Amino acid sequence: MGPVRLGTLLFILTVSGTPKEEDDDTERLPSKCEVCKLLSLELQEELSRTGRSREVLELGQVLDTGKRKRHIPYSVSETRLEEALENLCERILDYSVHAERKGSLRYAKGQSQTMATLKGLVQKGVKVDLGIPLELWDEPSVEVTFLKKQCETMLEEFEDVVGDWYFHHQEQPLQHFLCAGHVLRSTERACLQETWTGKETITEGQEKTEEEEGQDQEEEEVTNTPGHPKHDPEEL
Repeated sequence: MGPVRLGTLLFILTVSGTPKEEDDDTERLPSKCEVCKLLSLELQEELSRTGRSREVLELGQVLDTGKRKRHIPYSVSETRLEEALENLCERILDYSVHAERKGSLRYAKGQSQTMATLKGLVQKGVKVDLGIPLELWDEPSVEVTFLKKQCETMLEEFEDVVGDWYFHHQEQPLQHFLCAGHVLRSTERACLQETWTGKETITEGQEKTEEEEGQDQEEEEVTNTPGHPKHDPEEL
């Protein structure tokens, strides 16, 4: 049996009920909303991991004036934030594209269902031709690499906003404070409402683009508030 090429294989997987890896809706670059959502998720998860530390930091020096070192709990220190931000966007490379899932849920850690199926075929002796060597199948995709680069750009641009949230507004979820409050327009926030329950998979023609979701949301807001159209803070 000769090698099974990607196009033929995807047709077989689709007919057999396994989500296909490529279609018009699933091959795309991440939106700004998706970048901000994952950046916020990664930062809050890292801060949650270190939030219960009882370590106390000693800052400053004992001077001739008799001033003592300041003692600051690590959990509220700038050091904790700096360490959480270190390599933050590098960790985005741990994500994979789960093309069988809708919207922003396509980006998740772990192996996708489709890739697991392809590897299973290889283990059974089926020659699968994806156009790249087998040893490169687990390398970060173009989408994930783009996510990482955009994460770095966004973090650099909104570093002060992240700091403001950390020191003064942690009662709010970072995703709401940063993404909804500073990065995204109202028409760009659709992905923030997407959560994974295990049922969010793509059926053909079902997935909407970020722009279409935003337009639907904006139309709903205008319909629900007759005579009082909403505006972005940037447009006022």
